[in-house]
Amino acid sequence: MAKVGILKRLNRDKLQRVWQPFRKWQAERWSRRTKKEQHPFWAIVHKEAADYIHSWRINILFAIIGLTCLGSLYTAVSAIRDAAEDTEASDVLQTSGLFLKLFTVSDGTLPTFISFVAFLGPLLGIALGFDAINSERNKGTLVRMLAQPIPRDYVLNAKFVAALSVISVLFFMLGFLVMGLGILITGIPPTLEEFWRILFFLISSIVYVAFWLNLGILFSVRFKQAATSALASIAVWLFFSVFYSMIVQLLVRATAPSSVQNVEELLGYQSFIQNVMRLSPNHLFTEATTTLLSPSVRTLGPLTMEQVAGAIPSPLPLGQSLLLIWPQLTGLIALTAACFGLSYVWFMRQEIRSR
Repeated sequence: MAKVGILKRLNRDKLQRVWQPFRKWQAERWSRRTKKEQHPFWAIVHKEAADYIHSWRINILFAIIGLTCLGSLYTAVSAIRDAAEDTEASDVLQTSGLFLKLFTVSDGTLPTFISFVAFLGPLLGIALGFDAINSERNKGTLVRMLAQPIPRDYVLNAKFVAALSVISVLFFMLGFLVMGLGILITGIPPTLEEFWRILFFLISSIVYVAFWLNLGILFSVRFKQAATSALASIAVWLFFSVFYSMIVQLLVRATAPSSVQNVEELLGYQSFIQNVMRLSPNHLFTEATTTLLSPSVRTLGPLTMEQVAGAIPSPLPLGQSLLLIWPQLTGLIALTAACFGLSYVWFMRQEIRSR
């Protein structure tokens, strides 16, 4: 019996030595998780994200965007099927970037996937940000929040991080849903380059919506009433979506040269008009996504016959496409940072008083 007791004690000691590192790692992990959850910044982020997810306004927008994207997928599959019936199937299957056409083609009944993202994405960003600060101020909860021992900028930063997290989850969910359904319907998996192109397209869409989100937060900091900030955000969206191209057309008619003296003068004028169009975030997003999802796009500016001569009509590699749209992506990120910087400065200088 004494030997049995010694053996049991030895086995228990071995088990303790084996489990001790695991228990130590688990205790450290639980400690880090507890500290992270107790941090006031992440507590505000979790609260704001939960409010967005449980909001009827946001859920209705999510449903509209999801249904329209599925509708665009159906029209894209119909267009690809019609093209396959009209021509030889082998020719269609050998087309470069065939899987990417799920996002860019349509049979004419509904717009394409990227058109829906360009149209509804700004509304989603504005809906998440137009009452981020002024609603808290009008309800009196901003004073209570800032009465706690937390820095003031935590409130603005947490609202931006929470809204951006919700937007990122939504767009990645929609993108992977379209890819999965496209594989099931067509039976054609994307190549590695096509997958990366779709991934960069989703990241570009998130940056584009983040600009409109920051614009809504900027107006929510500037105006006291949520209705005023919503109207201001929608006015900016309508200006760039509808009226800006009309104004540029009027500018073209007013400044077009009566007679072209040489090719350099014509190229310079076309570059000027194109740069004016690039002041619009919608145009920057359209150029970036079109280049990413259409490998056949090799340039975004006018070319002379000397530059075109000798060029091989082949799809552009992903690295070259990213180099081509790098100015557009930089412009979108700069606009987003400018709106967030203005919101930050105004919010930090505002005086918060109780009602």
